[in-house]
Amino acid sequence: MQDEQLTTILLDQFIAHPPRRVWQVLTDSEKLARWLMPNDFELAVGRKFTFRGLSVPVVHFGGVVHCEVLDFQTERMLRISWDDHGQNGLRSTVTWRLEPEGTGTRVFLEHEGFDDDDAVQQLSRKLLGGGWLGVLRRLGEVVATTAPLKEHRSNIR
Repeated sequence: MQDEQLTTILLDQFIAHPPRRVWQVLTDSEKLARWLMPNDFELAVGRKFTFRGLSVPVVHFGGVVHCEVLDFQTERMLRISWDDHGQNGLRSTVTWRLEPEGTGTRVFLEHEGFDDDDAVQQLSRKLLGGGWLGVLRRLGEVVATTAPLKEHRSNIR
């Protein structure tokens, strides 16, 4: 984590591929499942979807995250709501920003909305902070092993 903030997780990771490749892996449901969790994601503002993972009883996480696509800018930013509907009351937002850096991409992750006065949410923040580090590493691995999308060409000769 860059800073010890009580309400937000801030991380970044360099990926040695252009933003277009990173975006492809960030926004494709099948590829997203390879580095984050199984899901029914579709890229459309207002689209509700879920991530399905393992439960973490110590922070009252039941294993399902209810999300909604709040905003996106193609190849630049994706923002989703993050709500586990658990007893911990966490209603948060996750934003991925992609910035070109040399021939690669710097991925910034911001997970905000933790209650600084809630001990369970603070434990969640600490656990998720470490978890997000691994997730960003896996994102880079999936980008590296995913073939780039082929450019669609019309019938121009």
